[in-house]
Amino acid sequence: MIDKYASLSSNWNYPTKVRFGAGRLSELADACRAAGISRPLIVTDPGLKPMQMIVDAIHTLEHGGLPSALFADVHPNPVGADVDAGLKVFRAGKHDGVVLIGGGSAMDAGKAIAFMSGQTRPMWDYEDREDWWTRADPKGIAPIVAIPTTAGTGSEVGRAAVIVDERDHTKKIIFHPKMQPVEVIADPELTVGLPAHITAATGMDALSHNLEAYCSPSGIPWATASHSKACAS
Repeated sequence: MIDKYASLSSNWNYPTKVRFGAGRLSELADACRAAGISRPLIVTDPGLKPMQMIVDAIHTLEHGGLPSALFADVHPNPVGADVDAGLKVFRAGKHDGVVLIGGGSAMDAGKAIAFMSGQTRPMWDYEDREDWWTRADPKGIAPIVAIPTTAGTGSEVGRAAVIVDERDHTKKIIFHPKMQPVEVIADPELTVGLPAHITAATGMDALSHNLEAYCSPSGIPWATASHSKACAS
């Protein structure tokens, strides 16, 4: 199936720059340089850590002259402690950007790590309430390159992270416009081998997001057009 559609490769902005196409993981070093990253921290989850795609990502960065480190201690629903642990690795390695590889958990944890890398207040002070995001120093937010491995969350083009606050066991949204990744590599080869039930679940997740955007009273023409095209096909 991948071979049949291997010629489907394109770039677009939404507004994040998206590099779509089979095999485009090989462009990771170029994407990092375009984002201003010279020493990336790769954030993924424990399930993906031993997989070939992670090995390939590290090799691609090394071949491109960009030394990297790997952080994979992320819960399925990331907690504040995950972000704290990732920050220690980020700062100890003197990293200047984050590469996210995975589904929603890795995306959320990695975006929060990039966001908090240069902040001085507790993460919960930036919860998505009123104008709390203005408390953050935008210069202290590290650039992000995102590589999704599922179709479900859309977090690779989002501006927020959902993190569990262990104090009251509630999920909280940490938001800032600069949390949006600078570049996305959407390589369909990375979804090959995903368990069938996860493929189905993330596909339904993507459909529900599509319907949500279409039905929202604050929807935009792009969402309407995408829904209409999906229905027609």
